[in-house]
Amino acid sequence: METKTNLREIVLTGLLSLEKEEIYSHIVIRGILEKYDYLTASEKAFIKRVLEGTIEQQIRIDYVIDRFSKVPVKKMKPLIRMLLRMSVYQILFMDAIPDSAVCNEAVRLTGAHRFGSLKGFVNGVLRSIARGKDAIEYPDKKKNPIAYDSILYSMPQRLVRMWMDAYGPEKTEVILRSFLEEKPVSVRLSSALSGDGRDAVLKELSDAGITIEESPILPDAFLLRKAEGMRSIDAFEKGLLTVQDVSSMLAVLSAGIKEGDTVIDLCAAPGGKTFYAAQQAGAAGRVLSGDVSERKVALIEETKERLHADTVSCRVWDATVLDASLADTADVVIADVPCSGLGVIGKKQDIKYRIDPDDLKDLVTLQRQILANASQYVKKGGVLLFSTCTINRAENEETVSWFLDHFPFRTDDLTPFIPKGRGEWQHAIEGEDLPAGCLQLLPGIHGTDGFFIARLIKN
Repeated sequence: METKTNLREIVLTGLLSLEKEEIYSHIVIRGILEKYDYLTASEKAFIKRVLEGTIEQQIRIDYVIDRFSKVPVKKMKPLIRMLLRMSVYQILFMDAIPDSAVCNEAVRLTGAHRFGSLKGFVNGVLRSIARGKDAIEYPDKKKNPIAYDSILYSMPQRLVRMWMDAYGPEKTEVILRSFLEEKPVSVRLSSALSGDGRDAVLKELSDAGITIEESPILPDAFLLRKAEGMRSIDAFEKGLLTVQDVSSMLAVLSAGIKEGDTVIDLCAAPGGKTFYAAQQAGAAGRVLSGDVSERKVALIEETKERLHADTVSCRVWDATVLDASLADTADVVIADVPCSGLGVIGKKQDIKYRIDPDDLKDLVTLQRQILANASQYVKKGGVLLFSTCTINRAENEETVSWFLDHFPFRTDDLTPFIPKGRGEWQHAIEGEDLPAGCLQLLPGIHGTDGFFIARLIKN
């Protein structure tokens, strides 16, 4: 890894900035890769992997360090803590890099940052871990399954416990394992493409070095790997494909939007559901798309321009504030409300460290406030499509139950709107006590993000 730019120094700086600032890691990583765009693809891949991996595996890494260090991780100086974490990640998870090289570089960086007196400490801890990494004792899975899963899958115990209570230990472990697997980019091809047109787009993706896999769930969805340069290809710029997870597409399909429908999409940024809804509603339809800030609406407007979506109108719109002029005007209202995001931990690893029980209570209150307003926009007999990207019954099933108790709506069977797909894809979770008309998608089980969908009809 010889280079004029020290890659591990870049990683260390990134980790320190994350500890100092309240900012998500994917934003920091994107900024670093843009700043060092002159590096080779392999060098940028190294930076990205070590940064993401160190964050992703932090609980397990800290557990290992604490077993070999006399000073607990929490009491270390920030620079030493981050330096050990990134080094231990390389030792445990990157077999192609010699342990000796990791140790030597960590010692060099310790001295370079004027912690010369700690070089022996850093060297001793890392070399002990390198020698003993294959004999580390983890919590007993049978005696303490919550602690075992927490350490092995780097997930806070409160979340492991919540999912075990909801889904049982076996399903919980599948979910946790899925969060640590590399995630493909899910894209939706324009339905206007002919067979030859689709083949041409797929060929362009392939020629750009992108690996393509058909979704087993939806015919217009494809899963891409090595897709870093996708946004620069001609098909993307022409609006022939859009980044959108299959779970989000399923939510729109569950709304049952018909040609000519009027659709309101609340909390819409970055706009995936908005434009899929516009496709379903057709040229005679109308979609009003809004979100709470100019920055978020700008994201929707950018996609609107790229897709030439003339039937979509965008506006800055706080969904907690009722717009009485829109009462009873919509055939479909999509309320993909703010949530804890626990279903997308695999893509945004920071989420699991930031969730607080009090935050969950506040989110539920916010969701209910938005749903109360959303209910007023729906015509009699119209659809309110409620969704979240989380795996938390308080935000999902319990919120639906509350809503049905307070508003003149009923749940409606999702089966006619969910495609059968191919292979072993399941439409519902066997054995789950879900309300009718609801679907909880789980990572590792359904091949999508963790996502909740409820189809509600106004009486």
